[in-house]
Amino acid sequence: MDTKGNILMGKYEIGRFLGQGAFAKVYYGKHIETEQAVAIKAIDKARVAKLGLMNQIEREISVMRLIKHQNITQIYEVMATKAKIYFVIEYAKGGELFRKVAKKRLKEGTVRKYFQQLIFAVNFCHKRGVYHRDLKPENLLLDEHGCLKVSDFGLSALSESQGQDGLLHTACGTPAYTAPEIVTRKGYDGAKADIWSCGVVLFVLFAGYLPFYDQNVMEMYRKIFRAEYTCPEWCSPQVSRLLSRMLDPNPKTRVSIDGIMATPWFRKGLDSKLVKGKAGDIDADAGTDIVKHFGFEDLAAMSKPVTLNAFGIISLSSGLDLSGLLVNTDQKDEAKFTSDKSASTIISKFEEIAGNMKLKVTEKNDKGSLKLEHQKDSWSGSLTIYIEISEITSSFHFVEMMSRGDGLYFQKILKQDMKPALGDIVWDWQGDQKVIELSRDILA
Repeated sequence: MDTKGNILMGKYEIGRFLGQGAFAKVYYGKHIETEQAVAIKAIDKARVAKLGLMNQIEREISVMRLIKHQNITQIYEVMATKAKIYFVIEYAKGGELFRKVAKKRLKEGTVRKYFQQLIFAVNFCHKRGVYHRDLKPENLLLDEHGCLKVSDFGLSALSESQGQDGLLHTACGTPAYTAPEIVTRKGYDGAKADIWSCGVVLFVLFAGYLPFYDQNVMEMYRKIFRAEYTCPEWCSPQVSRLLSRMLDPNPKTRVSIDGIMATPWFRKGLDSKLVKGKAGDIDADAGTDIVKHFGFEDLAAMSKPVTLNAFGIISLSSGLDLSGLLVNTDQKDEAKFTSDKSASTIISKFEEIAGNMKLKVTEKNDKGSLKLEHQKDSWSGSLTIYIEISEITSSFHFVEMMSRGDGLYFQKILKQDMKPALGDIVWDWQGDQKVIELSRDILA
């Protein structure tokens, strides 16, 4: 780990292992002189370069320099060696917010407290031209005092990233939390997209499950585009109305941040100065009122970082699905994915792949079906792959690949050849993400 013993560059003591991502490991750490607890993320430079994420890192640096707020995870220091990049970041002892949701149903006052802090942080970002684009319970952490911290700006965008039409055009985020307009490829307002995600988070905090979840991915997207959901019976009328305004599939009529903060439900229990006009403009240095209001007076005593070198936390996780039980939904004889490309583009891609492999297109239907066949030879069995393309919207499709024959060979070529080749047309693979279920007694 490029450290001497368990000491990182003479500054930090490296402690227990906390977690691991696609190309990074996270450890608990402590500053040797101040004894301040931190999290240390060790990133593999070669892996980052291979994935082409250097530009993303530069963007994250720019983003994190703009946002210092009481409810946003801070980067304290960045160090590097020939092989590794080390992030020294704020340690959130309370862990991810979804774990708190998983234990039991939250009281309305508790939900409101977390939601208020989320909106303060998001508004602060938007005022500085930063759009998170991946807001979800996994990226909402709690410190030792229970104060909410928005983390992971790996998919964020700056206002200068907008096109000439004033909109963002990169499709990204976690599908279950992503606003419908993002996948249409027509451009979207980053602020309104974040508001949709905040609406999904608010629903999850109240209900303990996702508003649009369905085991059939195509059906889930249809629900998202139509905003088809049902509030749990314990949601008050005020909350139901707020959710309907946040989960409005039309971004032009979707409620704004100011509109959210103006609602009586949101304002309940807050000092008027915290929501007067520019509530989200309270930054880290002027955040004492927020800290005192929520009862976290000790938070202000946190040690100052040794070096202020802002950096973003990279995360490539596909997100949380709060409706299953650590189930891998991959099946041996099929694979499914969503795509924001046209049906004709998807068909052409499969034909191109077939031409580069020992696969023959034996049936083709321009409406969205293909049949690929591989004849038995000395080292593999016979295989037939059926491909069905279903339209969710004119520019968003659900693709099913079903095999018959040598299932092991199908899995081999799927992993080694087809998935890499399909990468530029795939929005999300169904079954690639871990599924986490909340306890049954949440609804009891």
